[in-house]
Amino acid sequence: MADTAASAELAIETHELTKTFGRQTAVNGIDLAVPRGSVFGFLGPNGSGKTTTIRVLLGLAGATSGDVRVLGQQLPGRLPQVLPRVGALIEGPGFYPFLSGAANLHRLDAADRFVTSSTRRARVETALERVGLSHAAGKKVKAYSLGMKQRLGIANALLTPRDLIVLDEPTNGLDPQGTREVRNLVRSLTAEGTTVFVSSHLLAEIEQMCTHAAVMRAGNLVAQGSLDQLRRAGQTRVRVTTPDDLRAEEVLRRLGLEPEHPEPLHDGEAAITAPLAESLAPDAIVAALVAGGVRVRGFAVERATLEDLFVALTGEGFDVVQ
Repeated sequence: MADTAASAELAIETHELTKTFGRQTAVNGIDLAVPRGSVFGFLGPNGSGKTTTIRVLLGLAGATSGDVRVLGQQLPGRLPQVLPRVGALIEGPGFYPFLSGAANLHRLDAADRFVTSSTRRARVETALERVGLSHAAGKKVKAYSLGMKQRLGIANALLTPRDLIVLDEPTNGLDPQGTREVRNLVRSLTAEGTTVFVSSHLLAEIEQMCTHAAVMRAGNLVAQGSLDQLRRAGQTRVRVTTPDDLRAEEVLRRLGLEPEHPEPLHDGEAAITAPLAESLAPDAIVAALVAGGVRVRGFAVERATLEDLFVALTGEGFDVVQ
C-alpha cells in the first residue's frame, strides 16, 4: 500500500486487488486510488470487472487476494466501522412496490442501528427533497417511473450524512431534467466533503460530473487519474486542409510526423491528419508547410477526448448520449 500520509488523502485504495470465480479472473490485481472529496468515474465495457470491484469495496463479496482500504480502514476486518459512513446504490434500487416512497425509506432507515428513531421523519423528508421526490412521497412505488425509482435509491443512500457515496448508473432512466438534478446533487455532496464514486456507461455524464476517472478492461485497470491527466494521455493530432496533399505529406514526414491517409474534401482539397510530437510547436509546422509550397486552407490541433482514450484503451465504442 501507499505510505500513511498518501493513504490519508484517499477515500478508496486497493493494492493488487484480485477476484476470481473458479478459473475465471473477474478483477486482476488492480491498484485503485480514489482521492477524498473527488467525484470519481469508474468506466469500462460490460464484463470489465466494475461491478465485481464495487461489491468487494462494499463487503458484498470477498477479495481472492490483495489489500483494500476504504476511508482509511482495512477491509474486510474493519467493515462494521466503515459501512455506517458509506451510502450506496448498486445494481438498481429494490423497494416494496405496494408501499409509498416515504414508507420504503422509513423501513430502510429503521434497519439502520446507528441512527435514532426520533429524527427519522426529518431524515426521510430531507432525503426525498434532495432528490426532487417530495411531491411523490405518498405515492406507491409500483407507480413510480424507472427514473423516480432511481432517485428514490439515491435518497436512501443519503438518509444520513456519509463520507463516501457509491452510485452504480445513477442517471439510468432519468430524463434530461432529472439527469441535471442528479449532477447538481453530486456536486453539492462534494462541496460538503463527501467523496462520490460513480460507475457509469454514459461518457458525457462522466465528463460533466467527475473530477477523476478510471478505466477497466477485461478485469484490468488500464488508466486512472484526473480528467485532465487522462485527456493528456490520449494522442493529439494536427489536421491540415490543403489542395496540395502530396506535398503536405512530404513536409510532415520531413518534420518527423507520420501522416494518415488523406480524407478527400470538396473543391479538390483534402484533410491530412498526423499524430503531433510534443517537441513540435503548431506554428512551426504551419511555417514549414508554407515554406514547402503547401497552400494551407485550414490547420487545427485536435486534442484527444476521453472517448478517444476509452476506445484506444478498450477497443470498444462508448455510449455518449442519454
